[in-house]
Amino acid sequence: MPGTLVEKPFNIAVSDDQIDTLQQKLALTRFPDELDDAGRDYGVPLADVQRLVHRWRSGYDWKEHEAKLNEELPQFTTDIEVDGFGSLNIHYVHKRSQVEGAIPLLFVHGWPGSFLEVRKILPLLTSSSPDHPSFHVVALSLPGYGFSEAPKKTGFRIVHYAEVGNKLMLGLGYTEYVTQGGDLGYYITRKMATEYGTKPVKAWHTNTSYCQPPTLTRAPLLALSHLIHATSLYTAYTKAEVAGLERNKLFEKKGRGYYLEQATQPQTLGYSLADSPVGLLAWIYEKLVNWTDEYPWDDDEILTWISVYWFSRDGPAASSRIYYEMHNAQELVGIPFAGPVPMGVSYFPKEPLVVPKSWMRTVGNIVFEGDHSSGGHFAAHEKPEELVHDLRKMFGKGGAAFGVVPDKSGYSI
Repeated sequence: MPGTLVEKPFNIAVSDDQIDTLQQKLALTRFPDELDDAGRDYGVPLADVQRLVHRWRSGYDWKEHEAKLNEELPQFTTDIEVDGFGSLNIHYVHKRSQVEGAIPLLFVHGWPGSFLEVRKILPLLTSSSPDHPSFHVVALSLPGYGFSEAPKKTGFRIVHYAEVGNKLMLGLGYTEYVTQGGDLGYYITRKMATEYGTKPVKAWHTNTSYCQPPTLTRAPLLALSHLIHATSLYTAYTKAEVAGLERNKLFEKKGRGYYLEQATQPQTLGYSLADSPVGLLAWIYEKLVNWTDEYPWDDDEILTWISVYWFSRDGPAASSRIYYEMHNAQELVGIPFAGPVPMGVSYFPKEPLVVPKSWMRTVGNIVFEGDHSSGGHFAAHEKPEELVHDLRKMFGKGGAAFGVVPDKSGYSI
């Protein structure tokens, strides 16, 4: 029943013992050597990790950043029953706009992100103005991430994360809503649009522009066009799209190792992530740099991102198991058209994987496309104004999805 969840206020409260243990482990770090002039070719540079570890040990104050997060983000937990998995205690951010007719929006992060990714866009989305729509925002911490409880049984797949997201929104009283997600959030919100559209999911938006190449059975004309392009006799793609396809090749060659390990042997990797804060730091820091578009990361910003994983409820190893489950169930292979639910896509050129717009149009009922000249994978964190601009344009007056949620236009009457 909608509106029946018990919403319990939550503050992050990492104990002194946990912080002391972290400091002890950092003090015992044994760094590897490094080849001369290796740069980033072999992975994260030694100097970067040494600098960050020094800051983590001497200067970085988790309690200061914890207090800021608690002040900025209204956080809650609630229990959600998941079919076949029992009850999970779920952590989330929930901020309502002062505009009563604001559009309910569920924000879904991916890996190696967390609820932190909503931090910059939250005040923008909930702000009130006659010039743009406003949103009631719920930012879900996926089960096994941050301060959400992880499933204890095998087989917790994309469909179950989608179930959690939908039940959370319904339980909060949002009987009709829209979604925004990137990375794994893209696949989860896609599943939500497929399973729960067009009610309660009324529209969805993503900043992850990735899907499988067109096939002769699914999109024959597009597939033929792609085959012709592959022979270099003719190109049906723009310069930016060709650059994206080349970027995909590079990622498949040099950037996909993390996926193969997490999708096949996550428990083996988990020992390193759970026991070594420096191992966790290097594993995630690599992606923060490689997947963004020269974003000027601050050291404390990085350490807060990593610390959320280190201090997470069930430990950092829990976050990687989603890759095994969706890979083992082949949830990303042959996925069908998402159906009639209106869909929006924001294209950022330095995403690890970027496909042509014509491919993305085989994914769902695309009614909005936003092009950007810079930006990468973590759009909500890296390019918050641009992402919010696209959402306002898609759902605002004159936008293709304006009024998609009945009686929730996003504007004051």
